[in-house]
Amino acid sequence: MTTQKHRLALVTDNNDQYRALLESKQLPDLAFTTQLDDATILLAAPPKLALKLDEAKQVEWVQSTYAGIDALLSESLRKDYKLTNVKGIFGQQISEYVLGYSINYFRHFDLYRQQQQKRDWHPHSYQSMIGKRMVIFGTGAIGSHLANTVKALGVVPIGINRTGIPPRQSAFAETYHINEAAKALESADIIVNTLPNTPTTDGLFDEHLFSACRHALFFNVGRGQTVDGNALLQALERGHLVHAFLDVFIDEPSHKSALTGATQM
Repeated sequence: MTTQKHRLALVTDNNDQYRALLESKQLPDLAFTTQLDDATILLAAPPKLALKLDEAKQVEWVQSTYAGIDALLSESLRKDYKLTNVKGIFGQQISEYVLGYSINYFRHFDLYRQQQQKRDWHPHSYQSMIGKRMVIFGTGAIGSHLANTVKALGVVPIGINRTGIPPRQSAFAETYHINEAAKALESADIIVNTLPNTPTTDGLFDEHLFSACRHALFFNVGRGQTVDGNALLQALERGHLVHAFLDVFIDEPSHKSALTGATQM
């Protein structure tokens, strides 16, 4: 008796790497194919697959390589397959990203690197992370992991969510309801958005919300649609924000976006 193998096609920016990892697992019931119309399983980056989804006529299961699957939820796209995403693995990576850039900013590492190239050893005063208030929008897995990580360095994590109630056994020193976000931002040194894209978060970070900030760093590691780009640029120009670090954009790649040309970005 023979067992029908599932046929897997890869639709990512790192197909060779993913294939090597899967081959190392020696999965006996899985075969690889480069033909989308022959695949029953797809391992895919949603934005790339959205352009080719109709070609995958036999697909039964799509495993996203992203946490966000918005690109595959358009009303114009078919839904006749199982769709799963990646969860629970990004907390460490996001924490390293936020901490790395925050420390780099407060300790002037980029400036010192530029000076070193010129043989300029002029010192600059710096700020410690101890006591900095980090307002984290979203108290789920990523936000909670970040809160635990930064607390170990003396940073005070402040949570923002839909209830104003902190998660059980969380590291948040304070938790605010989303309607009280402006109050929390008044004392924020660092702001981190981890929120998903939903009707209630679309354009959440607008001129009104940014106007509550007082010379803060802003990180968007959630979704591009949650931030009004024009309001962000205005907040930087007016000094409400001193620098922004964007891991996501509404349209990616973002080489045509005005955001990528800003000096404080």
